[in-house]
Formats: sequence, C-alpha cells, structure tokens
Amino acid sequence: MGTDQKDAAVGTLDALIGSWSIEISHPRDPANVIEGRAYFERLEGGHFVVERWQIDHPDFPNGLAVYDAGTQHYFDSRGVARVYEMSIGGGEWRLSRDGDDFSQRFTGRFGDGGSVIDGYWEIAEDGSTFEHDFALTFRKVS
Repeated sequence: MGTDQKDAAVGTLDALIGSWSIEISHPRDPANVIEGRAYFERLEGGHFVVERWQIDHPDFPNGLAVYDAGTQHYFDSRGVARVYEMSIGGGEWRLSRDGDDFSQRFTGRFGDGGSVIDGYWEIAEDGSTFEHDFALTFRKVS
C-alpha cells in the first residue's frame, strides 16, 4: 500500500478523533454499568491515531492503543500487549485477533450522527467458538 493509500485509510479514523465517555456492561452484572473515558488524537505527522483510556473499575485495565491503516497496537496497565486487525467504514468499526491464548473480536456501530458507537466484544477461549464477553458504548463528549 502506497503512502497516499495508507494516509487515506488512516483518514477513516477521523470518526474516532475526540473525547468519549465509555460505558461497559458485563453479562455477569448487566445492571452495573462501568464508566470510563477515551481520548483519540492524531500523532504528530498525522499517520497514526493514538487512543488513551481510563476505566473506573479495577477489573478493567487502563491503556493505550496506536492505530494505523489496518492495525491496532494495544497496550494496557497489566503489561498486556496485543495486535489487532482493524477496519472502519460503512458505519462499523471492527477489531479482531487470533491468539494462541484466545481469540477476540469487537464490532461497533456508529449512530446518532457519529456521536455514539454501540459495540460489543466477543471471546473464543478455544480460538473458534465466540461468546459475548461484554458490551461497550462510546458517547462523544467533544
């Protein structure tokens, strides 16, 4: 992929730029909504987008992610580092990884003019049978 194509693909991440509130609903306790914040910004030069998030619950890590044209590089406060395939377009944001330990995927759908992303994470402990892990909603603050 040439530089112009990469820059155009990274441009699709413009939908994420800004500050967001986060709401997490876990199936073990759906009435208890866990809150947090996420901040997306372009790295100097514009070729990458950086996300930083904070979650107000000890069971969910804070972290940092760096996005390029088709990849999310994920790092969290537990010392976990992962690489996800990523796509954004057609009103959806998708992340996925096939790991030796387990597989994961995220699907988020943009709504309310792009100011809400309703999504959910799925996990496959055996690498192929996906189950709902938790719901994740982003609401744009600015």
